Amino acid sequence: MEMKKMRQVALILAFGLLAPMLDTTMTNIAINDISRDLGSSLNSVQWILTAYVLATSVAVPFSGWLSQRFNGKYVFLSAQLVFGAASIWSALSTDVNSLIFARVVQGFSAGLIIPLVTTILMSMGSRKVVNDLMMIVMLPIMVGPIFGPIIGALIVQYGNWNWIFWINVPIVLIVSGLILWKIPDLPGTNVKAKIDWLGILLLGAGSTSLIYGISRAGREATFNNSDTIIYSLVGIALLLVYAAWGAFKKGTAVLPLGLFKSPVYSATIFNLILAGIITNGPMLILPLYFQQGRGFSILATGLWMLPQGLGMLLIRPILLKLMNQLGTRYVVLISLSLTLLGTVPLMFVTKSTSMWLISAILFARGLGVGGVIMPMMTSILVGMKKELIAQANIGARIFQNMGGAFGSALVATVVASYLQNHHYLTANIVAYQHAFGWAVAITVLMILPAMLLPKTVD
Repeated sequence: MEMKKMRQVALILAFGLLAPMLDTTMTNIAINDISRDLGSSLNSVQWILTAYVLATSVAVPFSGWLSQRFNGKYVFLSAQLVFGAASIWSALSTDVNSLIFARVVQGFSAGLIIPLVTTILMSMGSRKVVNDLMMIVMLPIMVGPIFGPIIGALIVQYGNWNWIFWINVPIVLIVSGLILWKIPDLPGTNVKAKIDWLGILLLGAGSTSLIYGISRAGREATFNNSDTIIYSLVGIALLLVYAAWGAFKKGTAVLPLGLFKSPVYSATIFNLILAGIITNGPMLILPLYFQQGRGFSILATGLWMLPQGLGMLLIRPILLKLMNQLGTRYVVLISLSLTLLGTVPLMFVTKSTSMWLISAILFARGLGVGGVIMPMMTSILVGMKKELIAQANIGARIFQNMGGAFGSALVATVVASYLQNHHYLTANIVAYQHAFGWAVAITVLMILPAMLLPKTVD
């Protein structure tokens, strides 16, 4: 395929990522309006975000299997159409349960789309060509945190939250037409490929049960309640059953236990879970702090979220250069330090804290958070056996997404529990301070495993 056509395909792939990437950040900014309009508590509404991220993780192993069994072009097209249909369902939802179920379908299709983009790109040419095109394809991922909150705020300010989902529909229709027109056929590479259905079920059900147990603590205003204890124990039991299943299946399990023999892989997976928590958790409560704690409009909230997105955007283009100069380990440690610099002060923000100071804090946080995950994903394959690389990547994506889902549930629980137990006027602000405190503690916890990361990316 000539370079001009490959660039066209890369642009279509980037356009195909646009709706899933913007959808997440736009939904975050609208969570307060959704909660109000549907008459639901934060503890219930956070499942709109949590269910989406969990479904994304469950879909990741299916993506590789589908592209092996079937024509990748039509798998990608089908995932786009399902995402569009789920967006319509979300927009038409009149109660929180319907919206959560719609978001499960939407998240699952997004979980297929993201890895498929990489698979299609890698089938187009040499590693050098793929690297040259990667910046085009990754553009929606880079700009999503910047423009998502602002676009979402404009939509809700001058319309309503339903249009956050309606806007996906024309994008999906245009992308689908371009896929049919411009993307070449990508025949399946292994039509007899099998998938570890039981392993996926055990991992998905175990993590969901654990996260649901945590979220119930928010509703009961205490972690010491029967629902939290029962669901958490069931979740742990299912994950232990998966451990036994993985030992039996060995290399054919969706996540082979042999991967964890590598100290680098184990440390990286642990930190990817925590990175998901410190990224998604604060992203849920920052808009609420601005809207409920400071009384800002949704548009003002979107604009004040801009510095964090700018920080995330500015750090990404220089990460590879930094890793080559300093080594993966030190880039992650520096990023964690910046994350702490941008999170510790949030434990002390009040209604009168200067917004320009908060902007500087969020910019530092964006630089830090933006520099944590990519170096770890780069180093995770160091010393890995070639036959385990695909499953190692699947495991990394699954656990990162699980951490993100857990982060949303955790901070929602911390805020809801505090508000139910404290009724004084400043309880809103103090509840957010406590939630940011948890983010700080988890960021500190990441430092020791980060010391096990390789010094270089070689």
